[in-house]
Amino acid sequence: MQESITETSRVEILDELLDRYEKGGVKSFRNQFLFIRKKYAWLFVVGGASLLKRLLDILFSIVLSILLIPLFVIVAIGIKLTDGGPVLYWQQRVGKWGREFPFPKFRSMTVDAEKHKEALLAQSHHENSITFKMKDDPRITKIGKIIRRLSIDELPQLFCVLTGKMSLVGPRPATVDEVSLYTLKDRRRLDAIPGLTCIWQVSGRGDIPFKQQVELDVQYIESQSFFNDIIILFKTIPAVLTGKGAY
Repeated sequence: MQESITETSRVEILDELLDRYEKGGVKSFRNQFLFIRKKYAWLFVVGGASLLKRLLDILFSIVLSILLIPLFVIVAIGIKLTDGGPVLYWQQRVGKWGREFPFPKFRSMTVDAEKHKEALLAQSHHENSITFKMKDDPRITKIGKIIRRLSIDELPQLFCVLTGKMSLVGPRPATVDEVSLYTLKDRRRLDAIPGLTCIWQVSGRGDIPFKQQVELDVQYIESQSFFNDIIILFKTIPAVLTGKGAY
């Protein structure tokens, strides 16, 4: 009798364990399915937003480059007539995750501008800062003042947008020398593709100190979206026309 009860108890225990295992297995499968579904839904949203952003970059860079050809020609002639030097100024800039790339601008300074920069560092508008910004920089040419104020000097970077080195919207690409002085916190702004315009450029441009530039760039990176880019692009138009903070 005792043996029969013991055997019955063993069977009940095994049945209970099997039942728990089966339920646990179903629950585990359900959790795994939910995790996979959320994972790929997130990848779809993020990937879709990145694709949309890239398509916008390609479309706008092509259309703007074609429409602005007459302006490019006028600016190029104006620069040549000023001092006969090169129309474009090329510089190495740092993009996403520290990758360097050639960065073009319409030349707005004298040909030997870099040689005289060291002597002007003490007069930087950004005191005790990594970045150098100076009001009434003597190295800027007459036509340079005009194209800088209206950000026309930045337009050759549409080529970088087309090739994917830059985007229409993103943190402005820093020079190699500036990045070499970055702290780990500052390097957070390298977590996105650099852009033609950014959140701090529509908020004051050169009047924004470097520390605040980093904070605004990180804020953009953490909350970036396609619609946010559209808003920044629209805000760029009045920022350029007023010329506030442009030196």
